[in-house]
Amino acid sequence: MGHPKFAELEGLRAIVTGGGSGIGLAIARALAQQGVVVTICDIQLEAAQAAAAEVGGHALEIDVRKRGSVQSAFDEADKIMSGYEILIANAGVSSMQHALSLTDEDWDFNFDVNARGIFLSNQIAARFFVEKGRGVIVNTASLAAKVGAPLLAHYSASKFAVLGWTQALARELAPNGIRVNAVCPGFVKTGMQEREIAWEAELRAVTPERVVDDYISQTPLGRIETPEDVADVAVFLCSDSARFMTGQGVNVTGGVYMT
Repeated sequence: MGHPKFAELEGLRAIVTGGGSGIGLAIARALAQQGVVVTICDIQLEAAQAAAAEVGGHALEIDVRKRGSVQSAFDEADKIMSGYEILIANAGVSSMQHALSLTDEDWDFNFDVNARGIFLSNQIAARFFVEKGRGVIVNTASLAAKVGAPLLAHYSASKFAVLGWTQALARELAPNGIRVNAVCPGFVKTGMQEREIAWEAELRAVTPERVVDDYISQTPLGRIETPEDVADVAVFLCSDSARFMTGQGVNVTGGVYMT
C-alpha cells in the first residue's frame, strides 16, 4: 500500500524526540519520505545517530526531563537545520506494577519523562513557533490516556496529563495559528511492548503468548499494531490536510477504543 504524499511538507524541518527507536523512528522515517529534514533527539545518542544515518537527518542527545538539555538540543537543531516547523514530542517510558505496590520512584520516573518531558519540549518549541509565526506539534500519548490501564496506573496518569496539556496548549496557541494534537496508539509492537509483555506475564502469572493473545483479542482489526500505523497518522496531523484539527487525541488503536 502506498503512502499519501503531502507536497506541502517537502522541505520542512522537524524535531523528533525519542526518535532512535520504536514509534519515534517510524515517524522520522515517514517524515523523511515526505521530504522533511529531520533532527532525531534521543537520550541514547548512538540510536539517534543510527536512525539519522538511515533517514538522512541529524542526531542530537537529549534528556527531556531537563530544561537545559531540551533547550540546548532544540537550539542546536535550529542552528543545523536553519529553523524548524514541526515538533514530534514522542519520548516516553513505561513501567508496570500493581497500583498498591507502586513506589514513589515508579511514579516519578513515568511523570518525569512522559509528562514533564512533553511540557518542556512543547513549551520550548512553542515559544520558537510563536516567534516565527508558524508551527505544528504532535505529542505521543496512548490508549492508556483514554482508558485507565490495570498495572499501568502511573503510566496512564502520566498520559492523561499529556492529553490535558495538549488540549489546553492547543487553545492557547490557536490564535497564533499553531496546531497541537496527540496520537493515542494502542498495543504497538516495539521494544517497549516487549518489556511490557514480560512484565505483565509475570504480574498476571500467565505466559507472554497469553498476553499477546489478549492484546489481539481486544483489537477489532485483529492484529498487533505497528509503529508505521501510528507514523502515518502523525504525518497526516503535520500536514495541511489536518489544518482544522487541534487539541485532538487521535485514537490509533485498531478499534480498541472508539470514543
